[in-house]
Amino acid sequence: MKILSIQSAVAFGHVGNSAAVFPLQRIGVEVVPVYTVNFSNHTGYGAWRGPMIDPSDVSEVIAGVEDRGVFPQIDVILSGYQGGEGIGDVIIDAVARVKAANPNAIYACDPVMGNAKSGCFVAPAIPILLRERVVPVADIITPNQFELGFLTETEPDTIESTLASADLARAMGPSTVLVTSVERPDREPDTIEMMVVTDAGAWIVQTPQLPMKANGSGDVTAALFTAHFVRTGDAADALARTASSVFDLLTKTLESGERELQLVESQEFYANPQMQFTSRQVR
Repeated sequence: MKILSIQSAVAFGHVGNSAAVFPLQRIGVEVVPVYTVNFSNHTGYGAWRGPMIDPSDVSEVIAGVEDRGVFPQIDVILSGYQGGEGIGDVIIDAVARVKAANPNAIYACDPVMGNAKSGCFVAPAIPILLRERVVPVADIITPNQFELGFLTETEPDTIESTLASADLARAMGPSTVLVTSVERPDREPDTIEMMVVTDAGAWIVQTPQLPMKANGSGDVTAALFTAHFVRTGDAADALARTASSVFDLLTKTLESGERELQLVESQEFYANPQMQFTSRQVR
């Protein structure tokens, strides 16, 4: 499998491509990373250095990859946080070009907008861009529960309402919706869930909720789920594998006392997930 991953990059720490590339490589995926920013660290620190890369320069890098004849080999285009409207246009154009070269290629979009605790933390134009132009050309989207509500202008909080919101999102274009950070009032205490909804059905997986916030964990989740699902076509198995790997990554990070994901130290969890969590079919 070969993935064209258009995301941010940081020198220190692990978010964007700096979170997604290594786990993908560790499970045997060839990654072609294209950077949208090149920062010293993620913006959660409140201060950072380095450039946001001009969309025209991002487009030039992608065109150079195309010049090498790589597009027919690309199985997946993966995108995450979009810093500005211009990057969205570049990604949409890249998706069209790759699919023209390989009609079997799919586009997986992580529509990063915010979360339930912080609210929406992107520029006001981004949610509209995602809803109206980016999500409709995606095959897979991986929003958290808050972002799913924002995209569909709903308030999912139960299994039933989350399923309904996911169906609204699927009606926008993507056939597969992975919903992360699912929190419902009737779940077991100190747990959190992920749900995947496809044409074949819907499944949910529950894990303990760890007392931490880890920048980049969503990027790892989107990357691993996409790779597993595209490789096997089995959404329930991809969900269980991803939950198992990411939970162990977060546990090791929590135990380390470090702020940044212990991405390299956790590499065995990607290559050989413990499969300690199972998916339950809910539709």
